Amino acid sequence: MTAIANEATVAIANGPLVAPILGRVVGMLTARADCPIDRLDDALLVADAISAKAGSFSEDGRVNVRVRARAGSVELRVGPLRPGGAEELVASAALPGVGNVLERVADVLEPQGQDGAGDFLVIRLGFDVQGPPTSDRLQSDVT
Repeated sequence: MTAIANEATVAIANGPLVAPILGRVVGMLTARADCPIDRLDDALLVADAISAKAGSFSEDGRVNVRVRARAGSVELRVGPLRPGGAEELVASAALPGVGNVLERVADVLEPQGQDGAGDFLVIRLGFDVQGPPTSDRLQSDVT
């Protein structure tokens, strides 16, 4: 049985719609990967941090995020960002008395520079999956 990956890419003009759109996309794809509720909350926290800050580091005034969910993990790839923007985005997620939200919940925080294509930030959250993804279970129930 092959693992099913669900993926969506969003490009949203920086403004009040970023948080609700990105939150729904992350929530929908993470839920399809059978993510436990505590890690779903973490994924939504990451989406909120990106929504609040990524537009400040964007090259084009939009928040660009590819969300990929598969059994056992969800990954967000933010960018392109201006040069140095990936590190600045991570640093901006620090909250007084709480610490850095991204560093606390993400399993992987990987700034990536692309030659001439700006910076990207890859954020990955892993989780345990109990059995195959929902879509696999539904498929096997039907046949």
